Amino acid sequence: MIEVRIHGRGGQGAVTTGQIMAIAAFYDGNECQTFPMFGVERAGAPVTAFCRIDKKKIDIRSQVYHPDVVMILDPSLIDAVDVTKGLKKEGTLILNTNKGRDEIIRILKDKHEYKGHYDVHVVDATGIAMNIIKKPIVNTTMLGAFSRITGIITLKSLKMAIDDIFLAKGKVISDLNKQAIEEVFRATK
Repeated sequence: MIEVRIHGRGGQGAVTTGQIMAIAAFYDGNECQTFPMFGVERAGAPVTAFCRIDKKKIDIRSQVYHPDVVMILDPSLIDAVDVTKGLKKEGTLILNTNKGRDEIIRILKDKHEYKGHYDVHVVDATGIAMNIIKKPIVNTTMLGAFSRITGIITLKSLKMAIDDIFLAKGKVISDLNKQAIEEVFRATK
């Protein structure tokens, strides 16, 4: 089973990120579950969402305490929340930032006792979203990086899930989100 924790701020779409991830995983033939955890429900407050993906039925009904992957939608959360808490050894951290990987690792060492036991990836999802969507909407954009880095969900299924969520808001919105995902997928190494 793959367990994912998503950190964002209220209004950034962390919960929607988990929903899209689960739908894409379902299209890829997996069992999945997703759910949020809220503190004070207000715009800008830290929000956490979780997603589980497995080939077998998922019977666990608790929050994710030891994720395989942590996605961080807002880089300021590194200072506000222990984003690495419980991250499995050999896990993966994917951070939306315009800073370089080495700089982020230095910050993680200072703030969260990073010892090099998990893989760190940085992606400027905000920059790509601003170029394509013309708004700092990073939740869908980060899913392109998640797909590329982990291989857990396919780009094809991710695009189908985007349509499921966004076509009701209009084809243009859905198409822009898919374009942003593709750009991040190509740009992520």
